[in-house]
Amino acid sequence: MNDRLVSPKMSEEEQAIEGSLRPRRLAEYIGQEKIKENLSILLEAARRRNESVDHVLLYGPPGLGKTTLCNIISVEMGVSMKTTSGPAVEHAGDLASILTSLQPGEVLFIDEIHRLARAVEERLYSAMEDFAIDVMIGKGPSAHALRLPLPPFTVVGATTRVGSLTAPLRDRFGAIYRMEYYDPAALKQILVRSARILKVPAEIDGIEEIAGRARGTPRIVNRLLKRVRDYAQVKADGVITKDVAKAALDALEVDQIGLDQTDRNLLLAIIQKFGGGPVGLDTLAASTSEDPETIEDVYEPYLLQLGFLARTPRGRIAMPGAYQHLGLTSPNGGNGTTLWNPL
Repeated sequence: MNDRLVSPKMSEEEQAIEGSLRPRRLAEYIGQEKIKENLSILLEAARRRNESVDHVLLYGPPGLGKTTLCNIISVEMGVSMKTTSGPAVEHAGDLASILTSLQPGEVLFIDEIHRLARAVEERLYSAMEDFAIDVMIGKGPSAHALRLPLPPFTVVGATTRVGSLTAPLRDRFGAIYRMEYYDPAALKQILVRSARILKVPAEIDGIEEIAGRARGTPRIVNRLLKRVRDYAQVKADGVITKDVAKAALDALEVDQIGLDQTDRNLLLAIIQKFGGGPVGLDTLAASTSEDPETIEDVYEPYLLQLGFLARTPRGRIAMPGAYQHLGLTSPNGGNGTTLWNPL
């Protein structure tokens, strides 16, 4: 759900604001050091050969900077970028119209590329590999295929589910990068930069408090900064100190490690309703009134990263760390208390 404060997905009203905080150059991009190093070599090599950049696939949880990196690729190469998404390209004809409008070297960003329709995906193969697309002319017995050449271009695909990509599509990307969660030090750098751009006075202790609750995600850290800024202006003297940040985030029900009430409810459902698991995804979704895909793509990645949750062939299991964080006694004794938190 996009109305969660710690949702890694971007709401529509955030797009304009987030755009002002996005770095435009690779040198300004904070974190993802291995990707930056490899991408800088890829871009420089393409520039020296005066060629378009090889196709790039970026995968990982939402909010980690996939769209930002695509923007940087287009800026660094001095070309424009066209943006679409897997669900938006419903028919092969839609793809053909997008591809035939591309200029030489241009970047085509396809978000949620794993959701491309099969017919569209198969049409994309030849476009990526041969820079050509087959178009059917006419109907019935007189119909025939016409191959249209395309100028060299770069596809940048983004996905939260790399395992859902077919092998033929994945093989057509020359560079595949996995986006990792950010460590607190990188988030602090992002916060300092964002606070400067937004002209928000903040002490380093306040910055650290926000960074520690941002779930390793730049999009969330910027959102928390804006909410803490509001709290500081209304409830304090406008300066984000450690105490102000702590009070603001406590009021917003974002705990010390970035979990909100939705995360806690999910863990408590597994523990209290299903004895800690295993419980199937569909059953868990029904019991929490959430969409299975939302649980899998939005809620679970961070809980898995923390070691609070495990995916097994039989279903989801709550791990001892989850019991301890929630103040509950784990099945093996654990270190938690017997506090019972209602759903």
